[in-house]
Amino acid sequence: MNKGVNTAVNEKAPPRQTLWVIVALCGLSVTFDGYDLVVFGTTVPSLMEEWQLSPAEVGTLASLALVGMLIGALLVGTLTDILGRRKMLLLCVTWFSVSMMLCAVAPSPELFGLFRLLGGLGLGGLMPTAAALVIEYAPPARRNVTYGVMQSGYALGGILAAALAIPVLPAAGWRVMYLIGAAPLFLVVPLTYRLLPESLEYLVLRGRRAEALALADRLGVPLPEPQGASGKRKWYSGVRELVTEGHRVGTALLWVTCFCALLTVYGLSTWLPQIMRQAQFPLGSALTFLLVFNLGSIIGSVVGGRIADRVGSKPVVAASFMLGAVSILLLATRPSTWAIYLLLAVAGHGTIGTQNLINAYVTRYYPSSARSTGIGWALGIGRFGAILGPTIGGLIIDSGAAWQWNFYMFAGVAVIGLFAAGLVPLSPSLAAERSARRQARIGAPALKESML
Repeated sequence: MNKGVNTAVNEKAPPRQTLWVIVALCGLSVTFDGYDLVVFGTTVPSLMEEWQLSPAEVGTLASLALVGMLIGALLVGTLTDILGRRKMLLLCVTWFSVSMMLCAVAPSPELFGLFRLLGGLGLGGLMPTAAALVIEYAPPARRNVTYGVMQSGYALGGILAAALAIPVLPAAGWRVMYLIGAAPLFLVVPLTYRLLPESLEYLVLRGRRAEALALADRLGVPLPEPQGASGKRKWYSGVRELVTEGHRVGTALLWVTCFCALLTVYGLSTWLPQIMRQAQFPLGSALTFLLVFNLGSIIGSVVGGRIADRVGSKPVVAASFMLGAVSILLLATRPSTWAIYLLLAVAGHGTIGTQNLINAYVTRYYPSSARSTGIGWALGIGRFGAILGPTIGGLIIDSGAAWQWNFYMFAGVAVIGLFAAGLVPLSPSLAAERSARRQARIGAPALKESML
């Protein structure tokens, strides 16, 4: 029988097969999350033509999914720590897959917008649930890089949507693109239901110890001891832990980092092509831009995660914000074509990649009893930035200001994120983990301690 140990200090990783099943299933779910969000942009011209929509009406449709994601992140992130991570991930994937099917048959823009709003609830809830599961099962010394690999599915989903749009839209129309987005209902949900284990932390916290022991034995992992309050929990228990002494300052600062990162992600994703056209940059096709931007985020997430496992999350998040700010500022200097592509790749890491690193950092910042709640609320508050980014960028363009001012604004937001990340204090959970791992590694000089 497994002996109970605290997950914060456990150095024994689950069997490689178990770990990568979890990473693959969560990553596949996140891939379709990325597809769902990017597919809207690929179908905008078709929607405008069929329903005679104005740019303002298109903007409203685009914001509806983000509003749904804001609500979903706050609501589902809180409920996940009550209902279970496996069950909530299945529910979220099923929910947004069905919404994609409804979008494909929507007879009017009003119903299309309603289905996008409802789908955003599942999309917003998926990320904190997947993050909590992967961070829980990942080896402590490789949590950031493991999360980075899983989260790379988001960028792959965006690339998939852009690549499929080229042959599918002319041949079959925009509705087929949304039908493809419903594929997780038939591909991901059955595999997840059969193969994805429930969170051991959740079972222990809910007092289901016998069930947790049986699952831990089957997976070949130690049984975690709960961090934070266990037993019967109210729906607001996780939220209350976010503002306890030792967490409240860090919570506020982490919310600021998410707000800044998502503002730059969605602001640049929306307006960068238009800004470059105004500045007469020789960028080429929008697909090339999308590939470079997202590939930069994939590489940056994995490399940044590996570095964060060695030197700690906080300095890497701050450095990533700095890279994003510098690359965005340099785009305002009219560099050469090859320099543009290089800066776009760095900007991809400095925006999307930074947010991925923040997600892993936030999920580890709280005790196991509040992991999903912590990342859910951070992403929920961050969605205000996601909504404001495109709006502010559009206002700057409409004001007639020089095209460089959008770059200056986004770079300034990244600098604010840098300072917020640098000021985040060490949480009690991370302090205990660092202390325990230091003691566990005494006598093993060949192993480097991962600073948190």
